[in-house]
Amino acid sequence: MTAIDRVLATTDLSAPARHAAERAARLAAEIGARLDLIHVIGRTPLDKLRRLVTPQGLEVEQRVVEAASAEVEELAETLRLHHGLSAGVQVMSGSLLVEIAAQADALDAGLLVLGARGASFMRHALLGSTAERMVSRATRPMLVVKQAAHESYRSLLIPVDFSPSSLRALQLARAVAPRARIVLLHAFEVPFEGKLQFAGVEEGTIHGYRIAARQEAVRQMHALREAAGLAPHEVLFKVLHGDATQRILEQEQEEDCDLIVMGKHGENLLEDLLLGSVTRHVLSQSQGDVLVSV
Repeated sequence: MTAIDRVLATTDLSAPARHAAERAARLAAEIGARLDLIHVIGRTPLDKLRRLVTPQGLEVEQRVVEAASAEVEELAETLRLHHGLSAGVQVMSGSLLVEIAAQADALDAGLLVLGARGASFMRHALLGSTAERMVSRATRPMLVVKQAAHESYRSLLIPVDFSPSSLRALQLARAVAPRARIVLLHAFEVPFEGKLQFAGVEEGTIHGYRIAARQEAVRQMHALREAAGLAPHEVLFKVLHGDATQRILEQEQEEDCDLIVMGKHGENLLEDLLLGSVTRHVLSQSQGDVLVSV
């Protein structure tokens, strides 16, 4: 079973990032992991500030760093009071993705946590969210937080396609939320289903293919559950026909799941070059938090 010994939460000190830090602290306290907070001051704003100040005013830059450090220390103290654990604090300037990756490697973090949106909503709307860019490049599991962390995760939705990432996602889910209910979802379509219909293949024949595909999926789900070392009563199976993204978002609501856990890549080898399209859509459209395994 996957073990998480260290959780690294990124924060830009916005409200969504504070929700993420609260979730990271709650989770770290529950699983007995260490917690670290990292805040990266963008190099571009600092460069602009340097051009504005006089040589005698260079201490302004240092004051910016000190003010950010004080805010992060204050956040760490709040988390200590709420969750009873002390967080390490790192404040630095540079490229966000580069610095976070370097810090994660230095700490050997088992999980990265960040908010779904940061301080600038319009920038994210135009250029793509920091969350999506980070997940695309992530070499470690990443939790994208969308909701305030009022309680522990209660119900997990784990979409699977039976690629190797499915077992990793299931093991990661149990490590992050060891007592939560698990809903294992497989959404399927018969290969070339649209072409078969266009070619005039009878609906009854296609329906037979769907039945066979469903039966095979159930068999693979049992094998996946056993490989993860979970008992039958710990997992609910859902095998549904239709588009994967649509079924995932529907089941998130129908099963009242507060966390979706999924692999970064699917079974399509082309998607190994990019963040998988289903994962990308779920990240942007889900109501609850999303945990992405690698």
